[in-house]
Amino acid sequence: MTITKRVTFIAKEGSEAKMKELLTAMVKPSKAEDGCIFYDIFVYENNPRKFMAVESWRDEAALDGHKASKHYAIYKSSYEPYCEKKYSDELEVLG
Repeated sequence: MTITKRVTFIAKEGSEAKMKELLTAMVKPSKAEDGCIFYDIFVYENNPRKFMAVESWRDEAALDGHKASKHYAIYKSSYEPYCEKKYSDELEVLG
């Protein structure tokens, strides 16, 4: 079963550039992972502190593989000092 998520990050004021750097570093290696269907991270044009990752994975095993990757470990251990708020939504693809 495909898993699709939206993860929203709000950078702490003054930490926008570091959050952008950390999140950008996730895109290329994540897209290369087995089971990745879609993976992109966006920054809001009207709010440079707000970022949104949209990702789709083939199944739970593919998502687990992503969470076990080296680049995910680096992101996970690095982002908190720069992030004011993070929340996630599970999405259902229609059509």
